[in-house]
Amino acid sequence: MNHIEVRAVTKTFDRHTVLDNVSLSVAKGRCIGLVGANGSGKTMLMRCICGFVLPDKGEVYVDGKQIGKDVDFSPCTGIVIEAPGFLPVYSGLTNLAILMAYCTKKKECDLGAIMRSVGLEPNDRRPLRKYSMGMRQRLGIAQAIMDAPDILILDEPFNSLDKDGVKEIAALLLSLKHQGKTMILASHHSDDIDLLCDEVYEMESGKISKQTGGSSK
Repeated sequence: MNHIEVRAVTKTFDRHTVLDNVSLSVAKGRCIGLVGANGSGKTMLMRCICGFVLPDKGEVYVDGKQIGKDVDFSPCTGIVIEAPGFLPVYSGLTNLAILMAYCTKKKECDLGAIMRSVGLEPNDRRPLRKYSMGMRQRLGIAQAIMDAPDILILDEPFNSLDKDGVKEIAALLLSLKHQGKTMILASHHSDDIDLLCDEVYEMESGKISKQTGGSSK
């Protein structure tokens, strides 16, 4: 059974077709990459899968349930699309604790360990407004994984990270893949995500144009 199924999805804004009859299947435990320039449709496709935007035509299914009909969004999904809505006056740990209070699963978790897994120090009491862009990116990934989701949808997960940061987050994502997580990753360049993904697809003008790479590792 496919974990995620996108069936002939089309989305138009102001007569501009952002997604044009897009279909995509992601089996449970697989990692799929999307690459393409700004405006190619990567982020909009992710937003449709998450339920943030509903398609004009076509359907999206997650775990066999239609997004926008059976459920508004999938509660088993960790998401980083654009900038997460953190509160700038609080520390990273406090931001995660506030978000955890609203998580659907309400399970116990070690937020300190989650912060360390993305390379952040939980005892750092600086407010978020003093975080660098790279630190905010790490915290965004922390919030995506803290509720132990079955699915991860990450748009440009390596944005603002230095070389060491890219290696650390790539190792974390590879570990999550080996745990059986289903993932969709998007990037401007396939080199960033090739080693993590089973298949990588290029998007252009709202369409999936071709498979460009991927690794079975």
